[in-house]
Amino acid sequence: MFKNIATLFRLLSIARVLARHDALAALEEQRLVPGKLAAVAIWWGRRLSKKNVEGRPGQKLAAALTELGPSFIKLGQFLSTRADILGDQLAADLAQLQDQLPPFNGSDAKRIVEKELGGDLDQFFLFFDETPVSAASIAQVHFAETIDGDPVAVKILRPGVEESFRKDLKLFYSLAALLEKARPSLQRFKLLEVVETFHNTVRLEMDLRMEAAGACELSDNFRDDFTYDTPDIDWDRTAKRVLTMSRIEGIPLDDREALIAAGHDLEDILTTAAAIFFNQVFRDGFFHGDQHPGNMFVGDDGRIVAVDFGIMGRVDKSTRYFLADMLIALLKKDYLKLAQAHVTAGMIPANQSIETFAQALRSVCQPIMGKDLSNFSFAKMLGQMLHLAESFDMIIQPHLLLLQKNMVMAEGVSRGLDESLNLWTISQPLVEEWVIKNRGPEARVKQGLSTLSDSIETLPRLIDNLESATKIFSQQGLRLHTKTIQDFHSESSGTAKWAFIIAIASFAFSIGFTVNFIFFYS
Repeated sequence: MFKNIATLFRLLSIARVLARHDALAALEEQRLVPGKLAAVAIWWGRRLSKKNVEGRPGQKLAAALTELGPSFIKLGQFLSTRADILGDQLAADLAQLQDQLPPFNGSDAKRIVEKELGGDLDQFFLFFDETPVSAASIAQVHFAETIDGDPVAVKILRPGVEESFRKDLKLFYSLAALLEKARPSLQRFKLLEVVETFHNTVRLEMDLRMEAAGACELSDNFRDDFTYDTPDIDWDRTAKRVLTMSRIEGIPLDDREALIAAGHDLEDILTTAAAIFFNQVFRDGFFHGDQHPGNMFVGDDGRIVAVDFGIMGRVDKSTRYFLADMLIALLKKDYLKLAQAHVTAGMIPANQSIETFAQALRSVCQPIMGKDLSNFSFAKMLGQMLHLAESFDMIIQPHLLLLQKNMVMAEGVSRGLDESLNLWTISQPLVEEWVIKNRGPEARVKQGLSTLSDSIETLPRLIDNLESATKIFSQQGLRLHTKTIQDFHSESSGTAKWAFIIAIASFAFSIGFTVNFIFFYS
């Protein structure tokens, strides 16, 4: 009871902020009002709601989330990837949500540094500027100079931010559960998994050692590539709540006029950026997960320099192969194979007609095929693809959300620099080369041999297990749990009998098939 009362008061407080910005309509239009408590809060907020606030519903919601604080800003940015839940325009507006907050006191920053590094500030720095150069929802950055005279940037977590997120995450989990219960149609969106993914992302982001490790891994992946750079990490001045790195200089990636004034060729920059993004995703399976223009700079020598590695994404090899198989099917205009790739990846339930899904994919992709890619919008196509989700109970894969978000961001930067250039046109040769190398006939033969080799290595263990099972069966017979026997003999358990027989037959067939397969191909 007390928990519900506390939740209600928290929801009332949130509704009041939403009402102040006339942002309640954005939630109601998407039917994102979970349960009775939230409905009460929304009703109360409606009584206080301002009217005629300028802006689209998504812009009003973004303003309200900014006022609600760090965890809501992060949640809004995270949800901007979910056009399938929020709709295209609302998701696009949230994608513009600026992660900026008023800075916290410089003396508090110094105190945190001393506590985390275990000593007085002058043991580590000759100079420390108390005025931050940037302040975001989770941390802010100060310029400093080490005792060795090196200019550095020091990132420091906000005081109390961890406790604030902990409380709000509890609320997010509760609201997600209420939404899935109140709106069963939303269960396919895996809202609890969405919150869990968000939780894990934020948890890692609030440990600055993890950010430092991500920066180092990214640097190692591009050690021999001089088109991309990351700041050096000063591990002696880095802890859970403090991250010290070398200071970088450059022009923001989206500052078109400044780049042209500095003599940079915009097509060269986009070509470099496309190759970097492609190599991170397909070659390494490890990519910068927050590649908005504020985190990307162009150095004097033309190389692209990245900062802020709190959000990093990983794409395992099977997912990369899925993406490659999709691309191959698209290039061949084989929509049935494209649909089958979705089924294989577990994105389409087995009860859906694969032929009908292939037809739906054709309706989205066919109008684009053969046209000039300079007019192609990945963001628009992604929105159309996500709309198919509702019709076919498509299971949204949370691990692809970050990749989708960054592809949309990359497209936005590309069009901002030069509308006549398209990131996907530039990336096409790289994609085709990778597909041929990794999913062509020769590559599939190598992968088959590798799988066969792995199977042969497990053969002795499989034979040992079969021998053990056979020995136990011959000595003791097949033993069933008492409840199983009772159910099997029950008059009402005809289905159970057939299920049992089929299970035993399937088990025997599986063993026989596995052994025959291994021996036949060895």
